[in-house]
Amino acid sequence: MAKKIVYSIVAVLGIGAASTAAWWYQNKQPASTPVAAGGAPGAGGAAGAPGAPGAPRAVGVEVARVEKFTLRDDAQAVGTLRSRQNVILRPEVAGRIMTLAFRDGSPVQAGQTLVQLDDTLQRAEVQQSLAQVSIAQANHKRNQELVAQNFVAQRVLDESAASLQVAQAQLALSCARLDRMRIVAPFSGLVGIRSVNIGDYVKDGADLINLEDISVLYVDFRLPERYQGKITPRQTVEMQLDALPNRMFKAQVEAIDPLIDANGRSIGVRAVLPNQSGEPVRAGGGPNAAPNSAVASAKRPPSPAVPAATAPVAQGDIKPSASVPGCPEPRAIVAPAKGPGNGPLRPGMFARVTAVFEVRPDALSIPEEAIVPQGGRQFVIRAVSPSQVAAAAALPPDVQQVSQRVEVKLGIRRPGRVEILEGLSEGDTVVIAGQQRLQKDGTPLRTVEMSRGAPGGGAPGGAPGGAPGGA
Repeated sequence: MAKKIVYSIVAVLGIGAASTAAWWYQNKQPASTPVAAGGAPGAGGAAGAPGAPGAPRAVGVEVARVEKFTLRDDAQAVGTLRSRQNVILRPEVAGRIMTLAFRDGSPVQAGQTLVQLDDTLQRAEVQQSLAQVSIAQANHKRNQELVAQNFVAQRVLDESAASLQVAQAQLALSCARLDRMRIVAPFSGLVGIRSVNIGDYVKDGADLINLEDISVLYVDFRLPERYQGKITPRQTVEMQLDALPNRMFKAQVEAIDPLIDANGRSIGVRAVLPNQSGEPVRAGGGPNAAPNSAVASAKRPPSPAVPAATAPVAQGDIKPSASVPGCPEPRAIVAPAKGPGNGPLRPGMFARVTAVFEVRPDALSIPEEAIVPQGGRQFVIRAVSPSQVAAAAALPPDVQQVSQRVEVKLGIRRPGRVEILEGLSEGDTVVIAGQQRLQKDGTPLRTVEMSRGAPGGGAPGGAPGGAPGGA
């Protein structure tokens, strides 16, 4: 029993001695720290240079100046050229093609007859209607004389007047059917490549030829919705075409779609681009037509009752104003003042559009590496003299530059640079590498040169002259 008590006392004393030794060792270690720190500058990040114990060590950084430059506020987009007007000509009635009065790819004028269908039956109907109108006119005139002599009742005169109106309406209907057999150009432009030939029987609504007005071209493109307040009508945009490299074209905004696309959050814009080269445009057919022109006419028995001047002829010389006796003149189509377009641009070309909103010759910019984002705000670290920072008042007099964190307002970004709207002035010096080591204002700075090929996040601690790079 006594032995157990002795063992317990010895164990308690041993534990107490071990605890005392551990406490003594832990409290003795900090006392030796200043000795180690004095021989290893940089431990703890607060040691000073030799000969200046306790003074903060300068941090090596790379800097750049705030500079003025000419900034162009613009937006890029892609688009496709489109004709100002385009149409695929189709017949309203079925029939057999008798004349093709154009050459493939040639310019035509508004009102020019392009395709003539066989109108033999329609012309016969017109002649029949003319005869009925003549009979109705004669009967009506005779009844007028008889009514004046009281030989017939007024009812007979009214019936003859109604019969005359019916005959005239039938004549107008026959003339309209005849007019549908002639397909004319609704506007001046260039015809495409035909897919039909003389003698083909075409149904109503069949595609005959496409007509493009390329005197002025449209370019449709889309911009992000944030530019909705910047783009305006009559604004100039620049265009480059892959089909015509090394050439710059200028177009003018004509219209802006009031509806914003809900899917892409973009707005539609249409610009106009003239397409005139100044060279004269020769109409297809006529004396300038090639001998092997596709313009030709099929032979058919002429109608003796129709003047020869209205019969289809070759070489594209069908008269747009040709009419049939008793029928009204064809609809007048006024040709535009400009020609159909003889410039190098064509519909369907791919365009790269640049919309220029503003050009500022005195914008301020800094390298984008200088920006330090923090909580939705943008900061830069400016290198200033110690007199401008209150926290640097206790620094030695040989310190020339210290850090100062400044909040800035950013503008337009460009590759490698960013515009500064507020917070900096021209000539200010900002830190572009080493910001992660500047945690508070008033830190002494040492400017070093770094290779631009080095990793951007590396601290510029490897200064020339063997200065140790603090961790």
